[in-house]
Amino acid sequence: MFTAALLVRIAAAPDGGFDAARDRHALGSRQLADQSFDFGALVWIGFAFAVVGPFVTTNFLWFSAIDRVGPSRASLFANLQPFLAAIIALLLLSERITTLEVAGGLAIGAGIVLARGEARHPNRRGTNLQSRMGQIDDFPIDGWDHLEFYVGNAKQAAYFYEHAFGFTRTAYAGPETGVRDRASYVLEQDDIRFVLTTGLRPDSELTRFPCAHGDGVKDVALTVPDAEHAYRYTVEHGARGVVDPHWVEDEWGRVQLATIATYGENVHTLVTRGEYSGPYLPGYQEVPRTNGAPATGVGLKTIDHVVGNVELGRMNYWVEFYERTMGFTNIIHFGDEQIHTEYSALMSKVMADGEGKIKFPINEPAEGKRKSQIDEYLEYFGGPGVQHVALLSDDIVRTVETLQERGVGFLSTPDAYYLDAESRVGEIGEDWDDLKRLRILVDRDEEGYLLQIFTKTAQDRPTLFFEVIERHGARGFGEGNFKALFEAIEREQALRGNL
Repeated sequence: MFTAALLVRIAAAPDGGFDAARDRHALGSRQLADQSFDFGALVWIGFAFAVVGPFVTTNFLWFSAIDRVGPSRASLFANLQPFLAAIIALLLLSERITTLEVAGGLAIGAGIVLARGEARHPNRRGTNLQSRMGQIDDFPIDGWDHLEFYVGNAKQAAYFYEHAFGFTRTAYAGPETGVRDRASYVLEQDDIRFVLTTGLRPDSELTRFPCAHGDGVKDVALTVPDAEHAYRYTVEHGARGVVDPHWVEDEWGRVQLATIATYGENVHTLVTRGEYSGPYLPGYQEVPRTNGAPATGVGLKTIDHVVGNVELGRMNYWVEFYERTMGFTNIIHFGDEQIHTEYSALMSKVMADGEGKIKFPINEPAEGKRKSQIDEYLEYFGGPGVQHVALLSDDIVRTVETLQERGVGFLSTPDAYYLDAESRVGEIGEDWDDLKRLRILVDRDEEGYLLQIFTKTAQDRPTLFFEVIERHGARGFGEGNFKALFEAIEREQALRGNL
């Protein structure tokens, strides 16, 4: 403590040096003998804080609350503690506190405030998805497990996704397999797994959902190392449990499942399947491939991100929900000044896990002259839900050509978009004539470039649609394309009479 006081005095000295005649008593016993220790309760409380604070506070911030306060604030607060300790020591030694010492404390305090503001309003350019190295991940995620759609007619929907999007039917559960209340078809393409489910009874929740919302995503399921631990962690941090952790098993092994609620009627099922070798889950039968032709798909590889729409004023609530319950981070924030057209606007924040494998953009409407695409979605879906699913391709030109040949409709981009696209984006590996012909959008960020295109809605209600995206280093979401994209969506809205 006295060493800290001496260091502060040295730093504050006019010549910045150590004067033996001036400072010899700071370390000697003579001053201790002459010193009065009758300081009063407040000074002793401050002394205790200065001694204990650095150890307790630093360890608490770094090991218990680092994800909530952020490393910047944790570091600055920890640095403030020894500084306060030195100030208390000066008071105990009856030394004069200089202006420089006061200014140093104020500077560190201002840094804490600024770091707090940065955590609340992150720079939208902050697309770094670095994992929290050196920290224990309380909610580890292995990846996407499946998306389950509740639909009005699963057999017909399965046929559509097989023949339009190139999926292959791999498993089935229904009355023929002993399941009495539903029929579910499992479709796969590379690392993407869709489950299409329809209810078989009129009073079933499975039947009510598509009546209320239309065909849509009900469950965004995640593969985790320990479903019970993940469930307990989320519930302890405020998530609402829907299905408690349990094991299901058959001759292929066993799978652990648990489910929590998220926005609207959507859920996250947590799946641990390391002990299972069957086609999907116990209760499902593998579908034999009898046509003799190998499944080639259309070049879709994995899920890139899943976008949710929520009501006005609820985006920040769900951002905080994912931060608190799953340890996700808000990696990008788009304001209504960035996502707008002449008529409408929206706001969006992108949540991601520590490794950037799972990304959940969350949109809410903003005030505009006319009804925004988010308002239209909320009206026709009947509340919050999954707006679109982005599917990653490693050859978007071939994928889009194949999808168009199979009858998938895409939003159209006007020729004017491509007039300055090449100069705006720079050199890319694709042929610009192909991109213009197929109406594929392109954008660049600090890490590289991406290509993307959006389908028209996949059902009659103007709700769920899909995105095809190809990334070449870029980690953004196509900010440079927002205006062109939303004007294309508005043209579709106008055709429906909803703009």
